[in-house]
Amino acid sequence: MHMKLRNFAAALATVSLATIASDGVIADPFPPGAQAESVKQIGFSALGGRFGGFKIAIKHTADDKWYLYMGHSFNQGWSIVDVTDPTNPRYVKFIPYETDDKSILTAQVTLHDDLMITSLNSFAPQKDPKPAILLWDISDPENPKQIGSWMGGATGAHRNSYPGGKYAYLSTSYPGFKLHIMVILDVSDPAHPKEVGKWWQPGQKDGEPASPYPEGFHGPVNVSPDGKMASFGYTPDVVNLDISDPSNPKLIGKLHITEPFASVGMQSVHTVLPLWDRKLLYVSSEAQKEKCEDNGLNFAGMIDNADPAKPRLISIFPTPVPPADAPYKDFCDKGGRFGPHNTSQEIHNPAIALPGKLIDVAWFNAGLRIFDISDPRLPKEVGYFMPPERPDLPGQSGAHASPIDWSEELAVDARGNIYMNDDKWGLFVLRYTGKEPQ
Repeated sequence: MHMKLRNFAAALATVSLATIASDGVIADPFPPGAQAESVKQIGFSALGGRFGGFKIAIKHTADDKWYLYMGHSFNQGWSIVDVTDPTNPRYVKFIPYETDDKSILTAQVTLHDDLMITSLNSFAPQKDPKPAILLWDISDPENPKQIGSWMGGATGAHRNSYPGGKYAYLSTSYPGFKLHIMVILDVSDPAHPKEVGKWWQPGQKDGEPASPYPEGFHGPVNVSPDGKMASFGYTPDVVNLDISDPSNPKLIGKLHITEPFASVGMQSVHTVLPLWDRKLLYVSSEAQKEKCEDNGLNFAGMIDNADPAKPRLISIFPTPVPPADAPYKDFCDKGGRFGPHNTSQEIHNPAIALPGKLIDVAWFNAGLRIFDISDPRLPKEVGYFMPPERPDLPGQSGAHASPIDWSEELAVDARGNIYMNDDKWGLFVLRYTGKEPQ
């Protein structure tokens, strides 16, 4: 059974669909026509008209304020949203990145405590190279202050991770290497970050024998609670790395994960999320081409990581099925990309919910899909939310643009609120309403 959210005219009579902010301003109305099962929409922000908010990081302050920081796909800069009241997101501001180079993407963001790291990334070498990352002081959460930068290579950095403390872990281009590698950065003095160590797949360093898979590192790195091991996807593998000596990372074990699964460059092993307490890893590819035309099968699955020297795949998630009244028989026929993109990460941050027996995945044209992984060998879908379709919008171009509505990124805060971006609408705030796994 699914429900269609009412249109705005009807919603005006319903407090849950249009709330009045403390300053008297009516909150952004819910886009009409969403479909859902066991998921309730509780809030929405149009992000000030800047569609395509992308990666999401969350800060919870000592005075119990909650903020989202979002990189953008179609605008160069970052948005701040106050979600202290998740039913009434308050768009705080947009921080523009001033540049004449329109190829630079500002979509990536990670944070811990009062330090935020954002990426400057491009798909081709920059003629006038910019820093790979910018470092920000967010002690005043509504007024970030840039305090440092680090150069990296000619295409910048992608999805990084800062789990707090001394070190940040980057997915970055680097002189003398093909595509992105993993770099460990000492950010204890964020105004003067220093490289500590790096790790790469064989064949990436200039002069090394060619490998059939020098696809590069998408990121992010996930660091174990004791700080001694990192687990991450690094095409073509899922990798466990000993980082007890950050200057000399050492391979513990890895699992080759491409063919017959998708071969789509460094996105082939796009996301790895550890469930540290259960010695499991969630893993997925990223759908790249529209209408399921990628080389190989896009997938999400679970890995038994009890022996980090020998991780092993134990299950594959079921394929999402369209609603019964959909005008297409499967999501490949719907158009756009179909397949997983990301789950809620940044689990080093206490503002983020730790993965448990449920896992939420942004599944491109299938929207949000929620899976019960209480039995990791038998994952089951238990809920979904699909934003409504919207015609093409001006100013949207590049890898994240499509005539079909899709969802790519999400984060789940420690209160259980699900924040999901949508490239054509903005930020949806959702809650799971189904049964909790026993």
